[in-house]
Amino acid sequence: MCEDAEFSFEAHPSNTLPGHLIALNKLGFKRISYGIQDFDLKVQDAINRFQSFEEVETVVNQARNVGYNSLNFDLVYGLPFQTLETITDTIQKVLELKPDRIAFYSYAHVPWIKPGQRKFTEKDLPLDEEKRKLYEVGKAMFLENGYEEIGMDHFSLKTDSLYKASQEKKLHRNFMGYTSNYTRLLVGLGASSIGDSWTGFAQNIKTVEEYKESIDKGILPVVKGHILNEEDLTLRKHILNIMCRFETEWSEPNSQCNALYEGLERLKDLQTDGLLVIEPYKLKVTETGKAFLRNICMCIDARYWRKTPTAKIFSSAV
Repeated sequence: MCEDAEFSFEAHPSNTLPGHLIALNKLGFKRISYGIQDFDLKVQDAINRFQSFEEVETVVNQARNVGYNSLNFDLVYGLPFQTLETITDTIQKVLELKPDRIAFYSYAHVPWIKPGQRKFTEKDLPLDEEKRKLYEVGKAMFLENGYEEIGMDHFSLKTDSLYKASQEKKLHRNFMGYTSNYTRLLVGLGASSIGDSWTGFAQNIKTVEEYKESIDKGILPVVKGHILNEEDLTLRKHILNIMCRFETEWSEPNSQCNALYEGLERLKDLQTDGLLVIEPYKLKVTETGKAFLRNICMCIDARYWRKTPTAKIFSSAV
């Protein structure tokens, strides 16, 4: 086993037992992530995700006692029936447990993809300014309690390796989120997982039954993929720089693809709003702009604009 390797796994507070924690820890797992989402009972009922604060507190203490040295909580804002009062209560409970990392994701309403979301409608969701306030309140609470914003949707304590990597400009992001280890290879195992060879993406079959059937037949369980061309690789480099370092640079105009400069034109309105600064051969995100990283990166995503040429920059990214 590589001494520098980091192993982590996604756990559920309701079915991750002490035996699981001990067995995986002995195999080298030191990091663990819990998908909390929200502690409010009405919200939990709507999204069919139940775990009490007491259950989470118990498994967190168990994990730390076993020897896990980095805990992550996934939280979501914009959920059905979520209010400023309920999200404040959820975050206060989270702060009591002091996870090392917090991922604060925006809820995406796609009932045509996720049938479970048909249990409620858009009328039950906080939208636009109301949703934005949920994010701002959450972010303020994290910053006031010792967390640092290290990238899009992510916060960490200064003692965590993610923060240290961000300070040393070694932070990396892949389909699994941010990581302190830079690698161009991501192996996706299991149904619906996505693999990345840097010059190509591949997603596995989404249902467990079909995935297992394909494996049993000795067939690679890939359902779709994409080979990156030179333009993709150039834009990917700049998008990752913005997501991980809040800035990016380039050299001579002739050495970059036209799509980058098309993106810079789209970014001029965001620069006027004070979200970023564009200098000769350099772009830097301002403190205000950090909350709009997804919008900024969207502007230089050439494939997105070719599919949706009339899209609004501030459509529904937050």
